[in-house]
Amino acid sequence: MAENKTINRRIVLNSRPVGAPIADNFRLEEGLVPEPGPGQVLLRTLYLSLDPYMRGRMSDARSYAASMAIGEVMVGGTVSQVAVSRHPDYQPGDLVLGSSGWQEYALSDGTDLVRIDARMSRPSTALGVLGMPGFTAYMGLLDIGQPQAGETVVVAAASGAVGSVVGQIARIKGCRAVGIAGGAEKCRFVVDELGFDACVDHRSSDFQQQLAAACPKGIDVYFESVGGRVFAAVLPLLNVKARVPLCGLIAHYNETGLPEGPDRLGLLARHMLVKRIKMQGFIIFEDYGPRYGEFQSQMSTWLKEGRVKFREDIVDGLENAPEAFIGLLEGRNFGKLVIRVAGD
Repeated sequence: MAENKTINRRIVLNSRPVGAPIADNFRLEEGLVPEPGPGQVLLRTLYLSLDPYMRGRMSDARSYAASMAIGEVMVGGTVSQVAVSRHPDYQPGDLVLGSSGWQEYALSDGTDLVRIDARMSRPSTALGVLGMPGFTAYMGLLDIGQPQAGETVVVAAASGAVGSVVGQIARIKGCRAVGIAGGAEKCRFVVDELGFDACVDHRSSDFQQQLAAACPKGIDVYFESVGGRVFAAVLPLLNVKARVPLCGLIAHYNETGLPEGPDRLGLLARHMLVKRIKMQGFIIFEDYGPRYGEFQSQMSTWLKEGRVKFREDIVDGLENAPEAFIGLLEGRNFGKLVIRVAGD
């Protein structure tokens, strides 16, 4: 076992958030590193992915996945190294993608693991551009959005793990890619580094007007992960037969009741009817799991060709995961947010 360590640090759900999560909703615990039994491997966590969906798992509201119990280890995708193996298919030192959660060590029977090429220069990308966020971008845009050359694709949270990939794929497919991001620095990155045609700062006082100017021919595909005032600005710009892949609604995750203001459901329904808009929610692995290999093959090719770029926001130390996660829901991260739990 690495460094003969016997203590396993883990972060558990201490209490359910009311509104935005706070530090007291999490608890750092220490316990003994578990011993693998027959057919099991002991995994040492190298990288932990932080993603907005985790906020929903902290709630006891009914959703597509079971809520975490109080005292349970926070859920999360991980890149891990096999520390000890009693499984015939894995050897110590193997790198794997799994779901160990917010802890330094975990046991697995191998059924939830995907091998990672040990020659990868940056194994953390298996949690981002080559992992769940990249897969979400790929399938949501291409299968639901079905962009056609010459169309306008607008992407919320364009500097983030999903949105950044959506816009780059849209450009590969010959579309005009318009991003929406928070702040001038993120908007510059989206255009100058990622190659979007334009990016609009949603914090601007004239955001809606800027968005309309960036989309002179309207919006054919809107990749939605935010909701709130961003979607309100997008809605009147959607063209006839526009497509809206829906993978998240981060602006609403901390709400404890219905939002204030007028009921806009009728307005949304009218636009969808009159313009024949297709809006479809999806849960990436539940809806597209069998196509993960297709995605990895194509995305790996685009990365090698330099056609897709990515940015990671890496925070060191498991103990810093709660604050980093709180910042994620506030939009403080810049790129795919990853916790480096141990050196690789």
